[in-house]
Amino acid sequence: MLRILFFGLIAFSFYACSPNNVNVDESLGKYFKENNVEGCFALFNNGNGEFTVYNLDRYKDSAYLPASTFKIVNSLIGLQTGIISNTQMVIKWDGITRSVPEWNKDLTMYDAFRVSAVPYYQEVARRIGKDTMQFWLDSLHYGSAQIKTRIDTFWLDNSLKITSDEQLGLVKRLYFRQLPFFSNYQDTVKKLMLFEDTPAYKLSYKTGWGQRENGNQLGWLVGWIEENRHPYFFVLNLESKDKNIDMPTVRMKILKDILNQQGFMKGNK
Repeated sequence: MLRILFFGLIAFSFYACSPNNVNVDESLGKYFKENNVEGCFALFNNGNGEFTVYNLDRYKDSAYLPASTFKIVNSLIGLQTGIISNTQMVIKWDGITRSVPEWNKDLTMYDAFRVSAVPYYQEVARRIGKDTMQFWLDSLHYGSAQIKTRIDTFWLDNSLKITSDEQLGLVKRLYFRQLPFFSNYQDTVKKLMLFEDTPAYKLSYKTGWGQRENGNQLGWLVGWIEENRHPYFFVLNLESKDKNIDMPTVRMKILKDILNQQGFMKGNK
């Protein structure tokens, strides 16, 4: 309980919300059911403190591997320590052909983040080193904050885990430059996360896709949507028993279906 209270002091947390501002919206469950997945979703309106959530227990109590959402933190640590010099820093391809064609070439940090290149960030983690990485995980109170396995796999192999509540807290603190990194580095990562910039809205996010211990496919989408210069922070967590699930398509469809139901992407918020 002490850890929960402490986390609530340093980041947005469900436990810090007023009960009057929490809306448990079970109608959002239809988007998970129609895609044959389980999961949770939460949306925080920073302007009035309203908090909308589907599957509250999973949101606040269940922790999962962060998968490639960890690239947010890996990028910040890399920049802060000088391991990453800037977004144009190139790491040479190691010559190993992988299943994602976009990974099989020399990449800049910008390109690696945008295509979520695991090999690039594994090399960044190796250069950061275990002791320095552990220091920053502790400083951030990031999830379970444990490196039990290899320095280049611990966020992928279910040894490090984080809740949806903690993910939402992280992106909110990033947006407002409240993380313990130089502000310009936080701004750099925020720019990397901006994938849709339209006259009606801006959508910034980081994806994640991994496999749980039980073999289920796990997906994440964490970030924020801005309309009229006002941010709304979200986290989507989902899992499927189908090993052949088209995770990139399914998670984005669920996110946009929910945002549309909430009245977003029209510029009226």
